[in-house]
Amino acid sequence: MSSRSRGAGALVALVALFTAGYLAPYLLPTVVGRLSAGLGLSPAQAGLVGSVLLLGSSSAGFALAARGERTGPRRAARAGLLAMIVGYGSAAAAGTVPLVVAGAVLGGLGSGTATAVAAAGIAGRRDPHRASTLGLLSVSATAGALYLTLPHLGPGHAPPLLAIACAAALVWPVTGRLPDGTRARTGRKASAGSPGPVASVAGPLPYRRAGAVLAGGILCWSLAQNALWGVSGRIGTAQAGLSEVTVGAVFAAALGAGLAGVTAAGALGSRLGRTVPIGAGTVLIAGCVLLSSSARDLVAFATGEILWNAFYPVVLSYLLGLAASLDPRGRWAVLVGSASSLGVACGPVTGSLLSEGAGHPGMGAVLCALLLLVAAPMTAVARHVSGRPLVPGSIRRRGGAPAAVLAGTASATPSLVPQVGAPEQPVAPIRVSAARRRPAKSTFGLAGVRGRE
Repeated sequence: MSSRSRGAGALVALVALFTAGYLAPYLLPTVVGRLSAGLGLSPAQAGLVGSVLLLGSSSAGFALAARGERTGPRRAARAGLLAMIVGYGSAAAAGTVPLVVAGAVLGGLGSGTATAVAAAGIAGRRDPHRASTLGLLSVSATAGALYLTLPHLGPGHAPPLLAIACAAALVWPVTGRLPDGTRARTGRKASAGSPGPVASVAGPLPYRRAGAVLAGGILCWSLAQNALWGVSGRIGTAQAGLSEVTVGAVFAAALGAGLAGVTAAGALGSRLGRTVPIGAGTVLIAGCVLLSSSARDLVAFATGEILWNAFYPVVLSYLLGLAASLDPRGRWAVLVGSASSLGVACGPVTGSLLSEGAGHPGMGAVLCALLLLVAAPMTAVARHVSGRPLVPGSIRRRGGAPAAVLAGTASATPSLVPQVGAPEQPVAPIRVSAARRRPAKSTFGLAGVRGRE
């Protein structure tokens, strides 16, 4: 099998694993809503169950970040998928709250493990932004199809949980395309399509201050997103007076808009850099959150949800790409992804408590203010780390794809090798006279021979 075929197979496996891991957060509104209706839980209690599920996901990500290089990607991915199948499957079959919570926690651990393996693998590829964009496209399409299908599968909490378990089972066969050894021990290329050889000894974590700021910012950013996402179903049914089928159709359309947004982000690539998409996109999301939370009819609710879901995955893809660029070994990608999962975990209970205390419009105002506050530090990190992006064609003038790959490796010296996204260096032309263009062979000799003579 050629290296190109192995690289394509590894990419397919990473995208599928990314889809399975992120499916639970994407289906959070219907999971929380059906837990409330099917088990007789209050909105706050249902939101707490959703938060516990996602807290297990973030915990697995943090744990794997510390031991990721000692465990093979294939083994870790299969362990995570197995936990998802058993956990979500048992939660769907259970009829009591303690058993549902226990199954949800186990499934959340599996989701976090799958997401961490996918994030580390995506960070090691030559174009992490493209890989993360494909993953977001896949999970958005899958979740959109499920939002159209789940209302016709009957009530109760079982259908969405079974859908997540089945997705994990479908992804299992493609994990055979992942490497089964550890990168830290082999010292060879991590996988086909990876940027190059990885050092056999783990180096220090680069960009510690910028990475810590990005992790803290994305935690609050994800919390605000999922605080609204966790109660969006109740906003549509209780405040806007819509049926569950109509709300599901709005969510499917919103995720379809997310597909269009991610496609546009993939087409733009690094032409806009990361500063503008992250900063301006977060401000636009804040406005959409305010509009959606105060919706009283179908038009306002659909407009807010569709615009919000169109911008959300775009900004998320640039944030994931920024985290991957901080460390080609994938450590910051896993840590930032786990911080995002922690924010996602705290989102449902935060949204439920704010809604009960201040109403849905009051909750939207608080979340809007939080998004505007975290936009500044995340934009500063993108500007500090990325600089002015290399425009198309400029990397060829600096040495082509090998130069870009070498710039992204952990063993490269930052002071000698230009990093992808670094400001372009001026090129000084050197004049060569016609007489010197074809020097005689006798003018060349071994280094140091003339001096010893």
